[in-house]
Amino acid sequence: MIFLIPPPKFSSRFDIASCFIEQPNGKILLLLRAAHKPQGGTWGVPAGKIEMGEEASTGIIREIKEETTIDILPNHLVFFKQLFVRYPNYDFTYNIFHASLPNEPKIKIDSTAHQEYLWVTPQEALNMNLIPDEAPCIKLFFNL
Repeated sequence: MIFLIPPPKFSSRFDIASCFIEQPNGKILLLLRAAHKPQGGTWGVPAGKIEMGEEASTGIIREIKEETTIDILPNHLVFFKQLFVRYPNYDFTYNIFHASLPNEPKIKIDSTAHQEYLWVTPQEALNMNLIPDEAPCIKLFFNL
């Protein structure tokens, strides 16, 4: 479950950074998680754990590069919001970024982590099999 402020007794086990990568036509990039991964077979934006001592912005730039081969320049990355996520067995913080691209980049996904990618509108994304809690993030960011 996602919270805008930390819920009682919130104790983050780790930090995640994610990014809505958007084309001028309003479509965002979604990645299909590999079947053998946690939440396999679900769609989500590029995201991943922030390494110890790493800034969230540096972490998401690294994750985007690893997952898609897209190079995001730091000045094209905009921080949106930090959310607080509570799963049954642990808590974590979730940092949302946004990057607007001038055109559709060439993508090569990391096949060990993802099976496929798609460019979809935020509304189309809401009708897909999304990773848990992705839909509320899309609605929050895009005011849907």
